[in-house]
Amino acid sequence: MSMSPRVEDLLAAGFAMGGERLVALDLADTKLLAVDPPVDLIETPDQLATWWELQEVRLPAGPVPDGTAVRRLRTAIRDVLDSHLAGRMPSATSVDDLNAAVAAAPQSLRMVAKGNELQAEARWHPEYGGNAALASIARETIELMTDAARLEALRRCANPNCSMLFLAEHKRRQWCVGSRCGNRTRVARHYDKTRRS
Repeated sequence: MSMSPRVEDLLAAGFAMGGERLVALDLADTKLLAVDPPVDLIETPDQLATWWELQEVRLPAGPVPDGTAVRRLRTAIRDVLDSHLAGRMPSATSVDDLNAAVAAAPQSLRMVAKGNELQAEARWHPEYGGNAALASIARETIELMTDAARLEALRRCANPNCSMLFLAEHKRRQWCVGSRCGNRTRVARHYDKTRRS
C-alpha cells in the first residue's frame, strides 16, 4: 500500500497520533486511554469519515465500513497489542474478532504487469462478504503479532499522559510524536527542575 498519512495532517484533523507504518496502530490510537474518561476520536460518523479519508490510500478500495465494526476491530487490536506489552495473553474474543475480520474478505495473490516487469499483487474478495479494508487492518495486526522481530519494536509512548502505541524504527525512540509528547515531557521536566531550584 501507500505511504502513511503525514503527522501534520493527522494532528490538524484532530487525531493525536503519529502516522504509523501500520494502519492497525493508527486505528488503535484513535481511542485516548490516558484520560478519564477515555476519548473516542472516531465516535461520530464525521470523525470516522475523516479518519478513513486520511487512511484510505493505504487500504484496499471499498466503502467506509460501519462504525461499530471499526470500533470492535479497534478494541480487538488494542487488546492484543496491550497484552503483548503487559506480558499476558489477549482475550479469546479479541483473537476471534481479528480472525473473523481477516476471514470475512479473503484475498488471493495475482500476477500483474507493471511497466516491463511482473509483480505480485493482492486481490481482495469482498464479494464473499466482509470489508476488505477491515480485513487488511486485521491482517496487519496478525502479521505483527506473529513476527517476533517486528514485535520487539512495539512501544507505548513514554509520556505518562499519552496512551499512543508505535513501532520504534530506532531503539532510542520513546515518544509517539517527538514534536508533541517529547517536547511536552521535556518542558514539564525543565519546569519541575527549575521549580525545585
